[in-house]
Amino acid sequence: MPEQRITTSQRKQVRERAKGCCEYCRSQEMYATESFTVDHIIPRVLGGETKVDNLAYACLGCNSFKSSRTEAVDAATTDSVSLFNPRRQEWDSHFSWNSDFTEILGKSATGRATITALKMNRPNLINMRRLLLLIGQHPPE
Repeated sequence: MPEQRITTSQRKQVRERAKGCCEYCRSQEMYATESFTVDHIIPRVLGGETKVDNLAYACLGCNSFKSSRTEAVDAATTDSVSLFNPRRQEWDSHFSWNSDFTEILGKSATGRATITALKMNRPNLINMRRLLLLIGQHPPE
């Protein structure tokens, strides 16, 4: 039976690959009030494996709202679409920042559905982005 627990080595590799940022909302762990977690992109309950290519670094909010979901409805088309997969898709292909870099905008059905499902523009995130902009620490590279 494959290992189900995320190892210390895997956690370190996933964090380093993500450069300490949530791979969904791009929040930076060093400014977060709670520790980030490692998310199974395809949840274990749906057959996802505990392998680095199925793991993403996520803030607690995005991880909680994503839960075991892999799909959500795009409000613009009312189609059910796959959520953003940071291992197989480029963030910039599905998301962009608004003009003042405080809100994430969806560039695709996947982007729009993911923003809504994971509540990627939660008020506390927008406030944090505003503060980080003032000190030149947002958006992350």
